[in-house]
Amino acid sequence: QVQLVESGGGLVQAGGSLRLSCAASGRTFSAMGWFRQAPGKEREFVAVSWSGGNLYYADSVKGRFTISRDNAKNTVYLQMNSLKPEDTAVYYCAAKVNIMRVTTSGAYDYWGQGTQVTVSS
Repeated sequence: QVQLVESGGGLVQAGGSLRLSCAASGRTFSAMGWFRQAPGKEREFVAVSWSGGNLYYADSVKGRFTISRDNAKNTVYLQMNSLKPEDTAVYYCAAKVNIMRVTTSGAYDYWGQGTQVTVSS
């Protein structure tokens, strides 16, 4: 049974940092990524890591967020620095078995339960 379990969300002041973790179990994945959804908005792509050490970020987080993977632990991380109030959202970890359309939420096979990130001004 495949599971993605996220942790690390919380409340932080603008300019602060948080680190999200997502531990996968049941199988390994070619791509693992992070998406977020703010109230009243659609889910949006944040960052992805796929096989071969490839990384890609949304323009809105580039230079502030860093995605990384520990393959031995089957875990993906999202280090978020210089947080802004507009980063407030529920953050979801997602995983897929191939590397096609890695920025498209509908292309992902498995999802975590989500973790709330709130950035106060």
